[in-house]
Amino acid sequence: MTLTILSVAYPLAPVGPDSVGGAEQVLSTLDHALHAAGHRSIVIAQEGSATAGRLRPIPPPVGPLDEAAIARAQRATAEAIAATLAEERVDAVHMHGIDFHAYLPPPGPPVLATLHLPPGWYTAPALAPVRPRTWLHAVSAAQHAALPPGCTAVLPPIPNGVPVDELAAARHAPRTYALTLGRICEEKGQHHALEAAHRAGIPLLIGGAVFPYPAHEAFFADRIQPRLDERRRFLGPLAFARKRRLLAAASCLLVPSTAPETSSLVAMEAAACGTPVIAFRSGALPEVVEHGATGLLVNDAAEMADAIPLTATLDREAIRATARARFSRTRMAADYIALYRQLCATT
Repeated sequence: MTLTILSVAYPLAPVGPDSVGGAEQVLSTLDHALHAAGHRSIVIAQEGSATAGRLRPIPPPVGPLDEAAIARAQRATAEAIAATLAEERVDAVHMHGIDFHAYLPPPGPPVLATLHLPPGWYTAPALAPVRPRTWLHAVSAAQHAALPPGCTAVLPPIPNGVPVDELAAARHAPRTYALTLGRICEEKGQHHALEAAHRAGIPLLIGGAVFPYPAHEAFFADRIQPRLDERRRFLGPLAFARKRRLLAAASCLLVPSTAPETSSLVAMEAAACGTPVIAFRSGALPEVVEHGATGLLVNDAAEMADAIPLTATLDREAIRATARARFSRTRMAADYIALYRQLCATT
């Protein structure tokens, strides 16, 4: 049976293969997988998003991402969902935004909400939706275990995946620099990566986007920019080809997140390139990084600095093999499509 799946992105971030956010990358992967398998994919996302299926765009925000901008984006998303459901026979709706509860459609087709972020970041109504035929699920065992007792209609986790074959195709001799990638904000810990790099006396490349949230811009201006120099550089957002090249040649990837991470696409991407990961013991990171095999788990910037030279002893081919076995996006997409079919059969 051919499916028609309506995917709804977080309205303040564009979707595409080169997206910075993990939720947007997962949505993009599923959109492309549905299209490739002959299903109909409709995506509600910010104007300028790159999709394989049909994009129903909402206007991009103008100015700072304050409460007014968020409210406007949520209204536009709700209107786009209503219009799409009025025009199309949709088999299932898949929601990816942290604020999905603000634009849940009326009763109708089944809704799957993927919880990409720590459970404590969601509101109580989001974790216990009253709309019938609405299900939630996590992306890791650690995140699933952290869901509160009142969280209703919870399905088993579906772990994330990345394009392991495309990433493994990049082969470069390891160089001396470390790399850190992600949204530029305090909980992602780029200031800890800078401290570790300075302590270890090695170059550091920082890839990512500074979104126009006042707190993110202040963090970059106050905690990141003053510590940049000729050997520690901010590169901005990275397209896939450049990210792959930098990952494959890095001595290691630093993941100094202090948030209870629900997964780590970038750690999976590094593993697919054969690059060791040094990560804080936050949330699901110990599920992704196998200590002593694919990387090292540490507790602070000082331990991260001490661990950097130790990554040279790890077997990069064995790391690639682990990524192929565990982090396939083909597996992830197949799991989601099977779940769409299961939900469509419910009444």
